[in-house]
Amino acid sequence: QVQVGESGGGLVQPGGSLRLSCAASGSIFRLYTMGWYRQAPGKQRELVAGITNIGTTDYADSVKGRFTISRDNVKNTVYLQMNSLKPEDTAVYYCNARITTTSLSTADYWGQGTQVTVSS
Repeated sequence: QVQVGESGGGLVQPGGSLRLSCAASGSIFRLYTMGWYRQAPGKQRELVAGITNIGTTDYADSVKGRFTISRDNVKNTVYLQMNSLKPEDTAVYYCNARITTTSLSTADYWGQGTQVTVSS
């Protein structure tokens, strides 16, 4: 079995910062692209940032220059550093990881989500 879990959400004022973490654990043979998605009330889930296993990154236009994604391949962990937060960044943030298990089955795994609220 594989587990993916996020941490680090919370309430922050506009202009503030938060750092999200997501760790994958369990029967992992290989970990490929990891990413952060978010879903605001009444909106579709959208990609925020992604990072491949060799460190290539991609960002949504709305977060470029403010958010930074990184990963620790030893710890099977991905991070999202969020700076200059805006009220429109308020959403539930989900971690996604493409994983091949030790039984050589490949699938996308999702965390349970962590709430980020930007408000004064």
